[in-house]
Amino acid sequence: MTPRLVRPLLAALCLALPATAVFADTLPVADFARHAPLTSPELSPDGKHLSVIYNDPDGKTHAIAVYAVGDMSHPTALLRLPPYDIPAQMIWVSATRLVVARGKQDGSIGNTSYTGELMAVDVDGKNPDYLYGYESFGKRAATRSTDRGWGFIEGTPTKTNGHFYMRATSWTQQDHSVLYDVDASTGVRHQMADIAIGGLSYMVGADGTPRFAYGTDDNFNYVVFRRDGDGWTRLGDDVTRQTFRPIAQVADSQRIYAMDSPDGQGGEFVEQDENGANRKRLAYNDFSTVSTGGLWTPAPLRPFGTTSTTGIPSVTYFDPNESISKLHRALSAKFPGEFVRFVDFSEDGSQLLFATVSDRDPGRYMLIDTHTYKVTGLFAVEPWIDPATMNERRPLRFKASDGRELEAILTFPKDKSPTNLPMVLLPHGGPHGVSDDWYFDRDAQFLASRGYLVLQVNYRGSGDRGTAFEQAGWLKWGTRIQDDLLDGVKWAVSEHYADPNRVCVYGASFGGYSAMMTAERAPAMFKCAVGYAGIYDLDMMYNKGDIKDRKSGVSYLTHVIGRDAADLAANSPVHGADRITVPVLLVHGEDDERAPFAQFKAMKAALDAAHKPYETLTKAGEKHGFVKPENVEEFYTRLQAFLDRHIGDGAPATSTAAP
Repeated sequence: MTPRLVRPLLAALCLALPATAVFADTLPVADFARHAPLTSPELSPDGKHLSVIYNDPDGKTHAIAVYAVGDMSHPTALLRLPPYDIPAQMIWVSATRLVVARGKQDGSIGNTSYTGELMAVDVDGKNPDYLYGYESFGKRAATRSTDRGWGFIEGTPTKTNGHFYMRATSWTQQDHSVLYDVDASTGVRHQMADIAIGGLSYMVGADGTPRFAYGTDDNFNYVVFRRDGDGWTRLGDDVTRQTFRPIAQVADSQRIYAMDSPDGQGGEFVEQDENGANRKRLAYNDFSTVSTGGLWTPAPLRPFGTTSTTGIPSVTYFDPNESISKLHRALSAKFPGEFVRFVDFSEDGSQLLFATVSDRDPGRYMLIDTHTYKVTGLFAVEPWIDPATMNERRPLRFKASDGRELEAILTFPKDKSPTNLPMVLLPHGGPHGVSDDWYFDRDAQFLASRGYLVLQVNYRGSGDRGTAFEQAGWLKWGTRIQDDLLDGVKWAVSEHYADPNRVCVYGASFGGYSAMMTAERAPAMFKCAVGYAGIYDLDMMYNKGDIKDRKSGVSYLTHVIGRDAADLAANSPVHGADRITVPVLLVHGEDDERAPFAQFKAMKAALDAAHKPYETLTKAGEKHGFVKPENVEEFYTRLQAFLDRHIGDGAPATSTAAP
């Protein structure tokens, strides 16, 4: 793309998008319970097809779907998976063949976990084949008796050739990470690397040679290896403690792009020699990490800018006058208030799949011809949501009680004065490596649509602030993390955003834990508390639930909650139920594998023993978060009614102020 063509680009962009329906100011509860029909699109190398995850309305059935770019009305292929199975990752290995990593969804708030099974299928749905995993079907099932392990997609060659890179760990050798080059049509594999640590990821160079390996070992230590001749050299702790992560090779060179977190604080994006010499800092933020997500050129892949992972995303271009930067800037101007993310280019660079997302928009996917600049709308993620009716999300910063600067995100209800509002504290799950951000948040938008200010705090232990910030929350689940949340409420009250007499707390997973812990630690601050799929007994995590089933999971627990029985008890809500003085609502799926139903039963029993009033909502067949739309709708309806009774406009007036 030449500068001469880019100059008139903004004026030349022509848009062919479906018309947006007109919505009432308040969406019905059912619309917040619906599932996005299509997600995670990938463009084929020739730019003619789109692979997507197809989601049935029931919320638990998913499929691999392929559409012709010119006709999104009917898929050319649709392969349904068993209930709760989901295509966790899909890549095109040629213009006519896809490779899919299968996964399982543990409820609506659970992570998609990889099953370790890989399969391939043609663009028309024909020639499906099972490439790796423990099942016995497919053209070569008889030769796969040794495939007892987990396989993962690690990438593709720079120019697609029908092959992909697969990382595999055998069940009988879980302390090895083996990398293969795999022909997705014949299934033939060639080993590329083998390192005696399980769970590592590989960075493969443009020439097809693995250059780096990195990840967390079974003792929860972060490690990085660099290719050294025919072997591998482990980098020292001075590098790995910063969570140095190689991203990609710089085209036609022995240099790489990498992410880093200097001394564990904030983040930087660098270009350097493979041995670490001649480092050039391309971007840096002392408050948060930086990201190149959605800001890459066509092959040979090269980043053209970064954004901060906190605040409202704003792109810093490496070269603002470069044609790719001008294209991104022009599209951003065409969609004000949205972040434009480049998803995929066709192999020749003539077609670009991009997305627009914002705090009020769940996302829309479009295709642009980079020669004519014609933009064609493909699909909206949730077409029933009109961004104009959604609510502003505003990232702000405040000082915690010990002086540490934290990020808070406030979601303001439309058409209400932004002062002295009834407020819901909404702690995120995780807690580690997870964070709240500016983008569309279903819970926050639902609550704001019902008239509530929503406060989300990226407390210590959250992600996107560097390793030191994340580790500052280790062994402090019931103490410093909860202090940060309570400090956030005090700040929102002091700034007159929130009415101190009308504050409730609601959270899911670890957020459910925090809902009970904050209610126990500061009962005068809240008028009600809601725990959804929460963890309430820390010691139980060593005995029940899926985290304990992996050696790395037990190591994780040892690092983040510890083994001391007295500390585990002191920081478990089940042992402080007598201090709760506010109404409680407990919500749980009876088949939850992450926070097993035994956690709900333990909290319920503790409230009974303390003679505390509470309400419950449980559902059989639901896991870590409800997925059936009728159950999600019932939960949201109950949640709204519960909040309305205690802090809504019709709630009884009180004079109790937050301490």
